Amino acid sequence: MVNRQERALREIIIEPVAQWGFIDLRELYDYRDLVFFMIWRSIKVAYAQSIGGIAWAIIQPAVQILVFSLVFGSLLGVQAEGIPYPLITTVAVIVWSYMSSSLSSASGSLVTNAGMLAKIYFPRIIFLVTPAVGGLLGFAISMGLMITVLVYYQVTLTLQILYLPGLLLLMFIAPLGFSLWLASLAIRFRDVRIVMTYFMRLLIYAVPVMYPSSYISDEIRPFYIINPFVGIIEGFQSCILGLPMMWDSLLVSIVVSTILLLTGAVYFRRMERVIVDVI
Repeated sequence: MVNRQERALREIIIEPVAQWGFIDLRELYDYRDLVFFMIWRSIKVAYAQSIGGIAWAIIQPAVQILVFSLVFGSLLGVQAEGIPYPLITTVAVIVWSYMSSSLSSASGSLVTNAGMLAKIYFPRIIFLVTPAVGGLLGFAISMGLMITVLVYYQVTLTLQILYLPGLLLLMFIAPLGFSLWLASLAIRFRDVRIVMTYFMRLLIYAVPVMYPSSYISDEIRPFYIINPFVGIIEGFQSCILGLPMMWDSLLVSIVVSTILLLTGAVYFRRMERVIVDVI
């Protein structure tokens, strides 16, 4: 009986958070039940009390694809290297929709949930992980639209499809890395949320969604591919449509996304100490 009581006792040591350090992944694992609950809650809130429900995950990208195909593909005659324009834009829109929505939701999540942060302690990183993971459901559903378009145009997959798991991981960490920085900055500077609204509207013109990346000149491309979202979208297009893999943009995306994730995690850990005081 004594041994059971001794095993049931846990020693809890409360220590100050170091000024500089990395996110405590073990602590995040300890709160895994809360993580699952928050993800499930975000999914329910996103699709609750709407007529279309989860079908909006297909309707929204489908409307974008239709508009881009009519305006840029038909009216403006944008060419896509021998591949039907709807194929190029379908892959790009679905990938971009996940990354942009994840970045927008996560970057302002701390300010939006300020009331909850002041009442109880739990790892603040949960607010950033929730939209990133929860958005994968909408991405998976919209993949059905992509498969339909691929079947319609009779696209044959190549061995490049083997790169898909790595691209999915890169698609996840790139917006998360940006979000760690933006969410941390938004704690002190509320202007970040206002700037993000306009930034996300303009950023779609800086990625190959409405146009293929072949329209970018060789002189501008070195600066163009610094945007990690470019390499990710190009990678998905090459992987799924069998286009030549653009290794320059893909490698830049890997490096930039990794740097953003690691440095963002360190800076977020530092700001986590003062979130409740300044939010």
